[in-house]
Amino acid sequence: QVQLVESGGGSVQAGGSLRLTCATSRALYSSNCMGWFRRAPGKEREGVATIDRGGSAIYAESVKGRFTISKDNAKNTLYLQMDSLKPEDTAMYYCAAAHVAADVSPSVCADMGESVFSYWGQGTQVTVSS
Repeated sequence: QVQLVESGGGSVQAGGSLRLTCATSRALYSSNCMGWFRRAPGKEREGVATIDRGGSAIYAESVKGRFTISKDNAKNTLYLQMDSLKPEDTAMYYCAAAHVAADVSPSVCADMGESVFSYWGQGTQVTVSS
């Protein structure tokens, strides 16, 4: 069964930290590209970070140095560690994965184009207060 389930969102003050978790099915975990996206109120959804099958990660400029994407192979789980949170990080955060049969190169994965991702979670809300 294809499934992505996010958790770990919540409310935090500026400067705080949260860790988002995306539990995946074993089939999806072998995807060539997985990532985190977010949609803030009144804005388009944007890429936050992606990680290819080899473990290479790319970050949006707005989160570089503050967020870390990682994978736990034993648990089929994707994480997003978010530190030094800012009010502008407030958004619904989504986990996404490319189809396991899709030939997604590392460079394409790094582009964070939404068309690459066939599977999406339901989202988890992150709210950062000043």
